[in-house]
Amino acid sequence: MTASGTFGYGPEFSDFIDVTRLGAVIVKGTTLNYREGNPYPRMAETPSGMLNAVGLQNKGVNYFAEHIYPSIKGLNDNIIVNVSGSQIEDYVATAEKVAQLDGVTAIELNISCPNVKQGGMAFGVTACGAAEVTKAVRKVYPKTLIVKLSPNVTSISDIAKAVEAEGADSVSLINTILGMAIDAERRKPVLSTITGGLSGPAVKPVALRMVWQVAQAVQIPVIGLGGIMNWKDAVEFLLAGATAIQIGTANFIDPAVTVKIIDGINEYLDRNNFSSVQEIIGALEV
Repeated sequence: MTASGTFGYGPEFSDFIDVTRLGAVIVKGTTLNYREGNPYPRMAETPSGMLNAVGLQNKGVNYFAEHIYPSIKGLNDNIIVNVSGSQIEDYVATAEKVAQLDGVTAIELNISCPNVKQGGMAFGVTACGAAEVTKAVRKVYPKTLIVKLSPNVTSISDIAKAVEAEGADSVSLINTILGMAIDAERRKPVLSTITGGLSGPAVKPVALRMVWQVAQAVQIPVIGLGGIMNWKDAVEFLLAGATAIQIGTANFIDPAVTVKIIDGINEYLDRNNFSSVQEIIGALEV
């Protein structure tokens, strides 16, 4: 799959790859209303990764449904919409709108958003908050519900179990890790928001550990992401227990990386005499 926010809406990559080969295309974060996003600068390179503070810039779910969805329907068998909000009512209203789109097979709930009713604390940093938003969306959304988990927590397994109990069909992890960059010469933060989300190879060991922990804690499928840059990284996540994987930051470096990873996984399976990728999911020997 493609990680939300790193692949646009899909057509942007059609000149580079056959998008139908992907397991799913997860489109950029969609909110109830138009969002301008954060002021520039809102992206910064870091050693082995990148920081972003784009701020969920998008034109809102109604614009998506009326103008973007018609042009991407049929692009891939599995179009997934990443849904974000600043209060539970936002998530619910957006999910209801997306549920009406036949060509969208699932939504991915981004629960790393700050809950304005709770002083800005992200929904996903407490089991209670994560469960509450999952339960509310589950009531109105009948199709596949994926919940994207924040790594900025003490026990990600507890939060995964909480959303599973409230009806999540799957969990995806990890979202970005909170970080920052400083311009020493100017003595100022690099990002306008001071802090931002760290992604790329730097977060892979954390993501791999969390996927392994969550895969042992829940019965629902786990989707792994975080620093996957090549087929070997992808195989490691599968061995740790991920049923599927998402490619994010690597798309910015190589727009054809997704299909290269698919080919690499297939070559690995053939080389090791596996008949199906299912044989290596959770096959880590400890």
